[in-house]
Amino acid sequence: MDARRTALLAGAATVAVEAAHLAPAAARLAPVGRRLRPGLAGHGAPGHVALTFDDGPDPASTPRFLDGLEALGVRATFFLLGDMLERAPALGRELTDRGHEVAVHGWHHRRQWRPSPRRDARELRRTVEAVTAACGVRPTWYRPPYGVLTAGLLAAARGAELRPVLWTAWGRDWTDRATAASVYRTLLPDLRGGATVLLHDSDCTSAPGAWRSALGALPQLAERCAQLGLTLGPLRDHGLTV
Repeated sequence: MDARRTALLAGAATVAVEAAHLAPAAARLAPVGRRLRPGLAGHGAPGHVALTFDDGPDPASTPRFLDGLEALGVRATFFLLGDMLERAPALGRELTDRGHEVAVHGWHHRRQWRPSPRRDARELRRTVEAVTAACGVRPTWYRPPYGVLTAGLLAAARGAELRPVLWTAWGRDWTDRATAASVYRTLLPDLRGGATVLLHDSDCTSAPGAWRSALGALPQLAERCAQLGLTLGPLRDHGLTV
């Protein structure tokens, strides 16, 4: 076998491995997710809307969300980053003390395109341990950064006894142009029974101050759910089958 053919076969094998690694990420695509894995995509009970936040806890912004949600009488699920929780463990405990659900978003917020099974498993275990220790409860849910659920991350989540879940509606609240009105307007077409809403309670990976747009949209979001006769709450009440 000549060197060129060997190189081509090696390249094809690499592509095949990486394609298999990325295959579960197809659940992020709305039509695929609805058809193949509705629970993984976040489609839950028809009378309920799950409210979720990523990227915290952040001492600069998360307390504002806690107060805003308290005023609305709403509880939510917070997907925590391990490196953020490490800096503010008391805030993690406050989340559960105030009735919210905590979940795992990974240790770092980064794209995990290439296979690294040991790293994936190690970081998820580390995050589960940190969340359990700081918040006083063991997390149930896992959402990968950017919604990219690779085969390696899926296996790591199963090994850590976590249930992966993505989202069906988002507010695009991470940009420097986002406003409360734009976030609500973006959410509205997908705001229906069974939806899982993605917002962010931190700007650690977003434009500075972008979290204010999500916070400002919460009253309208809660009001719209009430108008539709829908309960707004955490994933634990969403009736997901994943």
